[in-house]
Order: sequence, then C-alpha cells, then structure tokens
Amino acid sequence: MTTTDPTLPPRTIVADIPSECLVAARAADAKSGEETVILAMGDLLGVTDAFVVTSGRNTRQVRTIVDEVERQVKVASGRSPHRVEGLSDATWVLLDYGDFLVHVFGDEARAYYDLEHLWSDAPRVGWAVAASA
Repeated sequence: MTTTDPTLPPRTIVADIPSECLVAARAADAKSGEETVILAMGDLLGVTDAFVVTSGRNTRQVRTIVDEVERQVKVASGRSPHRVEGLSDATWVLLDYGDFLVHVFGDEARAYYDLEHLWSDAPRVGWAVAASA
C-alpha cells in the first residue's frame, strides 16, 4: 500500500519498496552522494520495484559511493548486486539487485540522462532519517 506522509515534501510518498533501498540511499548519503532520491517504479515499470538515484562530484567519489552502497546492503541483508555496470569509467554505475536498481552518476552524466525527469511520474519515497530535536 502506498500512502502520503504529510511530513514529507509534496509528491513524496511512503511505498512498499525493498528495505535495502533505504539502506542504499542512506549509504550514498553517508559518502556525500548528492540529491539522492528513491523512485517507486513498480506501478510504472513492472520489472523492478525502485530506483535509487544519486551522484558524486567526480569518479573517485562515484566509486566510493558504489563501494559503500554494496557494503551496507551486504551487511544489512546479505545481498550483493546481480550485476554491476559502468565501474570502469565511473560516469554512471548501475548496481542491479533485481527488485531495485541503484544508479550512481557523475554530475555531468546525471544532468544528461536526467532519470528523475524521464520518470517524473514515479512517486518519490522518503528515506532520510529525521533529525533529532
């Protein structure tokens, strides 16, 4: 079931997505991933439940984010990606976990491919941990 959470920005929802998506988004954030979003893709795409999209400022940071996402998802669930594409040039690295995909872009590649615009009908999923008051 998908529900709207009034504490999240507009068009942000809480959806039934794999819990590892939250782990991946938070792992990217821990390594300074920029503008990290989770898109609920299940109703639109049908072949995967979610995309996690983030970016790094340079290839070194992209690789660092990829390593941290893989590490934290493995620790949290024991899962490794079925396939990793794009690591050799690190301008767009795709981690395919089957039920979700993690896209780690360099800034230029993210702007060029603009997945958030391409999939603008996909609901965004709130993933950030609320700050303590």
